Amino acid sequence: MSTDDQRVAILMGTKDGAAFIEEQLSSLLAQSHSAIDLWVSDDGSIDGTTAIIDAWKTRWDKGRVTLVEGPRQGFAANFRSMIVDQRIEADCYAFCDQDDIWEPDRLESALRWMQTLDATVPLMFCSRTATMSETGAMIGCSPLFQRPPSFRNALVQSIAGGNTILLNRAARDLLAKASSRTHFVSHDWWAYLIVTGAGGVVHYEPRPLVRYRQHQANLVGANVSWRARFSRLEHLLNGGFARWTDENLNGLAANRNLLTTDAAACLSLFTQSRKGNVLSRLSLLRKSGVYRQTPFGTFGLYLSVVAGRV
Repeated sequence: MSTDDQRVAILMGTKDGAAFIEEQLSSLLAQSHSAIDLWVSDDGSIDGTTAIIDAWKTRWDKGRVTLVEGPRQGFAANFRSMIVDQRIEADCYAFCDQDDIWEPDRLESALRWMQTLDATVPLMFCSRTATMSETGAMIGCSPLFQRPPSFRNALVQSIAGGNTILLNRAARDLLAKASSRTHFVSHDWWAYLIVTGAGGVVHYEPRPLVRYRQHQANLVGANVSWRARFSRLEHLLNGGFARWTDENLNGLAANRNLLTTDAAACLSLFTQSRKGNVLSRLSLLRKSGVYRQTPFGTFGLYLSVVAGRV
């Protein structure tokens, strides 16, 4: 099947996004790929977001626009509801936020990469993001990560925003199975964990393919400054990262049968490294081989292990 023949389902989560959603929808319609169904799960908007979506149904000439009611339990639960929704049938699945702008070849670039690999293998494409202000002025880019994507990285870091992810059908089916058994911290981190843990392939594209809009209402901030890096270090040390890790590990435990032998062994070592005395924790962490993408991030990880905050 050529990339032109592959139908993509865009899974968009919305809540009170009327201020910026027109620009996002315009960038989706401007995609160079032609076969796109848009699924929107609205989580209780009261600002006219759903009326805008309804009006776009007649303008969408790439496929269908379907608006559904979200679970109203937060953004992670909203995306989870779409991941497990078996009504959504496509060859590939892209996550989408309500206030970004996609580059025209955002989908085509991912599909082109997937075309070179075995479609029966779970595949996940993700990329850097460019960051813009509320008015659309460019601010910078997310860090350019150099180390390879892997389960050992996924255990302690989410490398890309969900707004950059495209999954093939095998990856989506895998993720749906795993997500039906558990909740998760965020859909992007969870996808990275499950796809790599089950032996899938993840490609991190260094070229920014999404313009992320930074504004006060964002649930997750941009990752473009030293201030942001120190904020993440503070989150590590104050126990916030440990709480996220607890939830991730509980979810992986519920899906242990989906993991490869190597991933399961790594998971066991990492889980053990969160207990015992400092020397034992450091030794087990090193043996597990887990890593963050930057020296600063790895320093923060080991510092948190010493502090018992992982």
